[in-house]
Amino acid sequence: MGAGHAHKLYRHGHSPVHRLPPHCKLAAVFGFVLVVVSTPREAVWAFGLYAALLAAVAAAARIPVGFLLKRLVIEVPFVAFALLMPFVVPGEQTTVLGVSVSVPGLWGAWNVLAKATLGVAASVLLASTTELRAVLLGLQRLKLPPLLVQIASFMIRYGDVITDEMRRMSIARRSRGFEARGVRQWGVLATSMGALFIRSYERGERVHLAMVSRGYAGTMPVIDEATADRTQWAYAATLPVLALAICLLGWTL
Repeated sequence: MGAGHAHKLYRHGHSPVHRLPPHCKLAAVFGFVLVVVSTPREAVWAFGLYAALLAAVAAAARIPVGFLLKRLVIEVPFVAFALLMPFVVPGEQTTVLGVSVSVPGLWGAWNVLAKATLGVAASVLLASTTELRAVLLGLQRLKLPPLLVQIASFMIRYGDVITDEMRRMSIARRSRGFEARGVRQWGVLATSMGALFIRSYERGERVHLAMVSRGYAGTMPVIDEATADRTQWAYAATLPVLALAICLLGWTL
């Protein structure tokens, strides 16, 4: 899979969570999110316990609260959508702080906010303790279709290359006195985007030709093999198993 690729979400550490094999963590997060989504929205206490479980994982991984909260900003669109639901969803009305809102809309907003926040938090914890290269290895280990893994790998590896190309083109435009101040400059920006697309396409062709000349036949060689023993699987399963127990209580109580 080649050399590692650092990303802003990753926080270097040597905690037990960091040391877990990537496929164990991927399976644990997937199981946890599936359980959270399956929990009835009326079991408000259950979501509090889920948050406590994630807080315990963050503590075990030595992830600061501030680091986690900053990364949760990505869910702002979900928050905006949820805040509109009490006003647009029809049904029984109630008054909150002097404002008439829909009861089904309130429950819907709570459902979206609680489950989206927990899902994003679990994903952020995964990204904070697992390098992107390790995530790809974990996906391979979980038998995800190889073609999808390769596409994700190239997206990760060449995302920075394309971004750097955009930065150089922007510097070149500014060095020639260009400033995007209005609609009149859109033509120049559109031309730049077209040039960037052509350059990226040509780069992709050159990379593919180089790979084929080196024996590429549709599969990438695996340099590091991610393995896990029963103890590691049991440790990783703690989160989804405890969450499942809470979910079952939520449906029965």
